[in-house]
Amino acid sequence: MKNKGLLLVVSGPSGAGKGTVVGGVIATSDKFKLSISVTTRNPRDGEVDGVNYHFKTMSEFELMIHNNQLLEYMEVYGNFYGTNKLFVEEMLDNGYDVILEIDTKGAMAIKKLMPDAVMIFITPKTLDILTQRLVGRATETKEQIDRRLSESARELSFADQYDYIVINEELDKCIDQVANIIRSEHCRTKHCSQIIVDFSK
Repeated sequence: MKNKGLLLVVSGPSGAGKGTVVGGVIATSDKFKLSISVTTRNPRDGEVDGVNYHFKTMSEFELMIHNNQLLEYMEVYGNFYGTNKLFVEEMLDNGYDVILEIDTKGAMAIKKLMPDAVMIFITPKTLDILTQRLVGRATETKEQIDRRLSESARELSFADQYDYIVINEELDKCIDQVANIIRSEHCRTKHCSQIIVDFSK
């Protein structure tokens, strides 16, 4: 019997680079699986169903809620987002480490439901750097940027609820730090139960 994989919850304010960090971590091992969120929002240019998100109609999303197919879900800016329960449970049972890249509201719901989840918060070093990154994207209006900064302040207030805080100042270093956290977590006694069982035979 193999040990179950780890559930890894990664959050951080918009502009922290968490998506890039998660992509870098996943590239280090074939033992990682990224949980792709389900959403009711429309695809943006270049987004692919099943790659960026699983795009659903509101009625399809409501059916998933009714059938208990979501670990967590919530409304963000008028659209709904959720985590596919079956995918996560199946991958964990098969020994994969599953990464959820979700906001702090979803993360707190997961933490309550699955307290063994490893919680990692990605953040820039300062709020000024965060602001510069959002402005530097040049993809949003000033109003949208102000809204994201307001939301970022809310998300940062949850940082102390996470097991680890990793500052994304140098991308490669940040990826290494997150990968090292995961390696260390695999060495925790509670995650090595099968080894202990084998030794006791």
